Amino acid sequence: MRIGELARRTGVSERSLRYYEQQGLMTAERTPGGHREYGEGAVDRVIRIQELYAAGLCSEKIAQLLPCMRDSDGGPSRTANGQLVSDLTVERERIDRMIADLLRSREVLDEVIEAASVPAE
Repeated sequence: MRIGELARRTGVSERSLRYYEQQGLMTAERTPGGHREYGEGAVDRVIRIQELYAAGLCSEKIAQLLPCMRDSDGGPSRTANGQLVSDLTVERERIDRMIADLLRSREVLDEVIEAASVPAE
């Protein structure tokens, strides 16, 4: 499929897809006319990249991680090394801290909502 179709199917801009290619996150074949051609697996790859960006990982870390993941189901392969595992553990701890902070913020909002919902006497 061409870049426009991949962009439509994933909801990711063509510009972002070109950036992913520049960063080594994905590859495309070239037609004789120079157009990018992607295989069907590119849809899963783009979705996986988007999930990793949403988790707060940078493109360099994503590039290290992607070879350790299967695109079809997102499950792990057996190619991770010790340094990557260590780096990802740090990322996971960062995400855990973010989750804890968000939960605290939600508790405060719940308290404010509850207090504001009590009818005035």
